[in-house]
Amino acid sequence: MVAGTAYTEVECKFDVDESTPPPIFTTLVATVHRHDPRSLDAEYFDTPRRDLAARGVTLRRRTGGTDAGWHLKLPAGPDARTEFRAPEQDGDGAPPAELVDRVGALVRDRPLSPVARIATTRVMWTLHDDTGAVRAEFCDDRVAAWTGDHDAPGHRWREWELELTDPDDRGLLIALTAQLRHAGARPAAHPSKLARVAPAPAATGPTDPLHRALGDHVETLLRWDRAVRHDAEDAVHQMRVTTRKIRSLLQAAGIGADTAVLDELRELAALLGVARDAEVLAGRYRAALDAMAPELVRGPVRARLVGGAERAYHAGWRRVVAALHSPRYFRLLDALDDLIAATSPPPVSSSGSMAVAYKRVRRAAKNTAGAAGTDRDEALHRIRKAAKRLRYIASATDTRGAAKVARRAAAIQTLLGEHQDSVVSRKHLRQQADAAHTAGEDTFTYGLLHQQEDERARERRAQLDRALAKLAKAMRRR
Repeated sequence: MVAGTAYTEVECKFDVDESTPPPIFTTLVATVHRHDPRSLDAEYFDTPRRDLAARGVTLRRRTGGTDAGWHLKLPAGPDARTEFRAPEQDGDGAPPAELVDRVGALVRDRPLSPVARIATTRVMWTLHDDTGAVRAEFCDDRVAAWTGDHDAPGHRWREWELELTDPDDRGLLIALTAQLRHAGARPAAHPSKLARVAPAPAATGPTDPLHRALGDHVETLLRWDRAVRHDAEDAVHQMRVTTRKIRSLLQAAGIGADTAVLDELRELAALLGVARDAEVLAGRYRAALDAMAPELVRGPVRARLVGGAERAYHAGWRRVVAALHSPRYFRLLDALDDLIAATSPPPVSSSGSMAVAYKRVRRAAKNTAGAAGTDRDEALHRIRKAAKRLRYIASATDTRGAAKVARRAAAIQTLLGEHQDSVVSRKHLRQQADAAHTAGEDTFTYGLLHQQEDERARERRAQLDRALAKLAKAMRRR
């Protein structure tokens, strides 16, 4: 397998007594092939705080078998994990950088060191369909495990593993699992071999809705961090949204965040915003030009608009990735962890914060009356920011009607977000048209695009009063 590539495995584990005979699968598949026993040895790595184990992540170096090398496994749903692999490397035996980077937001700048060694004697059966293709693998493992500096294994047990070749073949999984249960297997008491010998520290989550929401947002931030580092589609946008949710929640609910944490969140969102704004522009221009009649697209407008925005995105993305490797970012994550673990506020704070957040929406909407041009655009943007804050605080509130308030506020946020995208696009179009004119290029198409954006903005403004009225009604009925 190529270094750093990934696949999803659907694997079920079972506890089994030492004397239990292996099951018979010939009634479920066409043929079964038993392989010779193999000896596998794996050394598991984690931070001193067990940050990987706390989130169900495993990082190991395996010797023996056909998949020797480094394995990083991330949770991907019930009984499923996404595994990344990298080959063994010469050097000091440290985990490969490309795997550590995938969990950089969990590890941060803390050292990784061995926490357990697990030796397995494995007998494997491959289960084939009538074409000879492998449908599943069944493993009968006898395990010995060490922790710390012990010379002798402190744990010994036997377990069965069942892994599908096709993760979506749930029907086969159900049938094979039933066969294993009939043979005497029991669902494993631990999700992995490592969890059996070196369990993760017990987690105590927050009890109030606001702290729970904050914890959920931070977990989402960590997932999008991983996606941003590898430039996954829409990852920059989603990480920016999550960063703003966290900041708005802290501000609106007053969960003890000091100015430094709020400032760091704002700076991170702004950095993500540079790349995201360029990504939005590239997409808008590409869609608009693709929909335009070819004779209306004059000069090198696609290269200037789409190509230029794509280059700006990649430059912004590289700056984001550099920031995600910085001690400054790691300390922000540490501070958020501390806030989640802090003493919960009084339960009434969420409802009160929602009322305060709505007053800001009303005040911003009132201040928009009579504004025009740039002043109007800025006023509408303030309504959007106020609605966004209301949405986040309502989403974290479990009082009656809060969910509907969150939906109405989200509708306003989306409406005015599209308006703001048009504002940014029109400004950029004017700048690029000036540059094209100076270069002696045809600027006809820039004018058409600007007119389309202006019409789109007018449509969004026309829909605002109705959206605000729906929000007011939702607030009265909560």
